[in-house]
Order: sequence, then C-alpha cells, then structure tokens
Amino acid sequence: MDRFANRVAIVTGAGRGIGAATAARLSAEGATVVAVDVTEDAASAAVERIGAAGGTARALGCDVSHPEDVENTVALVLSEFHRLDVLVNNAGITRDNLLFRMSDDDWASVLAVNLTGVFNCCRAAQRPMVQARYGRIVNLSSRSALGNRGQTNYAATKAGVQGLTATLAIELGPFNITVNAVAPGYVATPMTAATAERVGMTAEDHQRAAADATPLRRVGRPEEIAATIAFLASDDASYVSGQTLYVNGGAR
Repeated sequence: MDRFANRVAIVTGAGRGIGAATAARLSAEGATVVAVDVTEDAASAAVERIGAAGGTARALGCDVSHPEDVENTVALVLSEFHRLDVLVNNAGITRDNLLFRMSDDDWASVLAVNLTGVFNCCRAAQRPMVQARYGRIVNLSSRSALGNRGQTNYAATKAGVQGLTATLAIELGPFNITVNAVAPGYVATPMTAATAERVGMTAEDHQRAAADATPLRRVGRPEEIAATIAFLASDDASYVSGQTLYVNGGAR
C-alpha cells in the first residue's frame, strides 16, 4: 500500500513510542518522513530503522515550544524536499503531580510543549499547505482530556488540542486541509512507564491494572495508534475533518 507515495511528512516526538511507530508506518506506505525530536540524536535511531527497512527519512532537532525553531525546521524541510503534505503533532511531555503539589514550572512546561508546540507547528505548516491547496494535520490528544488524577496540566493541554483541532479544521478546510486529532487510551510507551513509576508501580503491574479496566482487556500498542494516524493523514479520510477519534479499547 502506497497511500503516501510522493508525500512529505513531519512527525514530531518521533524518537520513540507513538511518534517512532507513526514515522515507520508513514514511511512503509511511501512517505518521505522528517522525524523531529528535541535533538537530532533523539530521532536518529528511528530514522536508522526506517532506512534499514528501505524507507526515506531525515532526523531533525527542534524544540516545538520555540516558534523560531519550528519556523526554521519547516523552512529546512521545504528547501530539501520542496513540499509538506502531512504534519503529525505527537511531541509531548508529562510533569505529573496533584494540584497542590504542582509547581508553576510543571504547569508552564507542559503547556509550552503539548499545546503551544502544536499551535507553533500548525501555524508554520499551514503556509505551504495553503499554497499547495492540500494538507493533512493530525494532532495527538489523549483520553486524559476527559480528566485524570495527577495530570491537571497534561489533561488541560490534551483538551486544548481538541479545541484547537476543531477550530483549525474550520479555518483551513477551504484550502483542502483536514485537521483531526487522535486521543489514545493507555498505550505501552516510555511515557506510561514513567507514569507507573510516579505512582510507585512497575510498568508491568500498571499495564495489568489498566488492562483490567479496559473492555478489550489489554493495553494499546504504539503501532495501533500509528495505524489510526495514518488513516487520518491519508486520502482515505479526505472528508473527515475536525474530529477527535478515541482509540482506547472501548474504555469509558
């Protein structure tokens, strides 16, 4: 399947977890992938795996919370590849704590990356997409947008991503640009392993507890989220825009 033949895609937070799986999936379907992480080295292993599988990928370092970094990254992509068709905003961090323990820095840093970072990347990417009258933007939200103890900052950003997504779909739709969000439930990633450590559990025990509360009785895999992102980024979803799709094994 070559749904992304001749397409160029940026995936942020591509060094591991869902981002790395998404970069690999888009590449496997024909895309030239620009794997972005906070440093180029952080994305290099994912790019090496794509290359070993026969794909084309480029690692770039970019702090998505800094507008100038994002603008420079998009400019570099355009200078090297002359187009930008797909943007996947996956970069995110956690600084979990209960409200009365949460510092100003914990709050500000999560908002800067998880919400302002998405805004920065969308604003930079829409310019070439508008000019081309084509684009696919997929933003990563989370089931935590519905509320999750110890994640005031993270939940607020992921709810904000949904509002940003719906609004950008309205603004960019006339230019044949779709904007959607994916809201994963519990997925086995380094981020959820860090959450387990925060609450004093092993990653395995934390996953088992999450699986017991999930109708499918298991946790998600990064590749399953990547498959959903790939659908929304493809022309198979050309009439889907402004939506948030929860991928959480049926959990409520």
